Amino acid sequence: MTYSRWDANGNVYLLTDERELTPERVRQEVDGADGILEVVSADGAAVEIVVWNPDGSTAELSGNGTRIAAAWLAERTGEEEIRVRVGTRVVVARILEGGDVEQEIGPVDVGEREVVAGIELTPVSVGNPHAVVLGDPQEIRRIGPLLETNPRFPERTNVQVAHVDAPGRVRARVWERGAGETASSGTSAVAVAAATHSDGDVVVSFPGGDLHVRLSGGHAWLTGPARRIA
Repeated sequence: MTYSRWDANGNVYLLTDERELTPERVRQEVDGADGILEVVSADGAAVEIVVWNPDGSTAELSGNGTRIAAAWLAERTGEEEIRVRVGTRVVVARILEGGDVEQEIGPVDVGEREVVAGIELTPVSVGNPHAVVLGDPQEIRRIGPLLETNPRFPERTNVQVAHVDAPGRVRARVWERGAGETASSGTSAVAVAAATHSDGDVVVSFPGGDLHVRLSGGHAWLTGPARRIA
């Protein structure tokens, strides 16, 4: 199969528009990337993708992945506003000057804090599941696998350990379901912002760089880079 290779804030994805992927093939061909984006259809200013995790499972949504898909279609068509569908979720993306992409992610649901496996967390849904833990981000490799497969989350969960440095600024590391620790995650940035702030602008700093989240009335917008690297 033919792939292009893309980077979104340290998250590296392969992208293909050849519809031949299976879980086994994904595991064989992911080649150290954080996942594969399979283009189902592309028409004008709209694209539909499947987000494959390295273990061959699929994700309901990927903020970095949808940003890459928007940049890929914009490169082909010159469109500046693109609708990206992943399953039942549609993300509206706008290409900004300088190469960043702003996305209207949509509704975010923040649950009540709870304790799972002795760890206090806030469950957040961004169309996919998240467990946000406040603490030292260096603890992600201990906490991440412990919560990802906990029976509390029958479909498994993405995990973030976050520290609020100041109002509107948070440091975090992420353990992605089906991928392990990654340099960043778009939906994780939204989950972390929503778990720590009610509204307004929040910068979430991952090892891969900063992502910008805007929260208003239970909805989220996400801005960050996406670029082809091969």
